[in-house]
Amino acid sequence: MVSTKHLYRDESHKMLGGVCAGLADYFGIDVTLVRLGVVVLGLAAHVFALAAYLILWAVMPPKPLGQ
Repeated sequence: MVSTKHLYRDESHKMLGGVCAGLADYFGIDVTLVRLGVVVLGLAAHVFALAAYLILWAVMPPKPLGQ
């Protein structure tokens, strides 16, 4: 059986855009670790982290209701 995973913004667990919550759900890790990683990346590479987050926010579709 083939499992298909989809990358969605999780708007039910969002703090800003739901990108970190969606990434955490996709990779099966705690959302706090993803948010911490984004903060560390933001401190190290300001423009890259902000641009990456905004691009993911624009590209990732919201998670369908009931999933």
